[in-house]
Amino acid sequence: MSFSREGHVGAAGYSRGMISPASPPPFLRRTASPIGRILLTSDGDRVTSVVIARAGALPLEDLPERTTDVLERAATQLAEYFAGERTDFDVPLALEGTPFQRAVWERLARVRYGEVTTYGELGRGTGRATAGRAVGGAVGANPVPILVPCHRVLASNGRITGYSAGDGVPTKAWLLEHEGVGLHA
Repeated sequence: MSFSREGHVGAAGYSRGMISPASPPPFLRRTASPIGRILLTSDGDRVTSVVIARAGALPLEDLPERTTDVLERAATQLAEYFAGERTDFDVPLALEGTPFQRAVWERLARVRYGEVTTYGELGRGTGRATAGRAVGGAVGANPVPILVPCHRVLASNGRITGYSAGDGVPTKAWLLEHEGVGLHA
């Protein structure tokens, strides 16, 4: 998985919620999945966002698809992941965020399939052991869930806490179960 340094995860306050008709992405593709439809966006060379449908709805529904090779690769890799044939991703990502968010997302990208980490471990790994809320905010602002596996973060007691993608905790629980992670609701 490669993080672009030119369009980095934290630049200019990017978040999944910022996808809007006022500033539509140059490329977008929708794909089906067991957790609902997924919208993928790209700048042409890198994946810029992954949005999982919430209550069946995706942003930019009225825009036609305009795909590119990187979106086709991402859709194929996601289909392989959901089929149990892929455990990591190698599509290029253009992630925008603060330096702290980028540090958290880079640590998230190292959490392997079927493994989990905690918000505290992520905080300690970034040198901010007591920054639980900030870590939670960075995890929640991840613009490419699944590709950067924010679903693999649990509370220190092993319980599932919030998830900002898809339908929230049920989506996170499905992804963890899919990867064979035992959970506590």
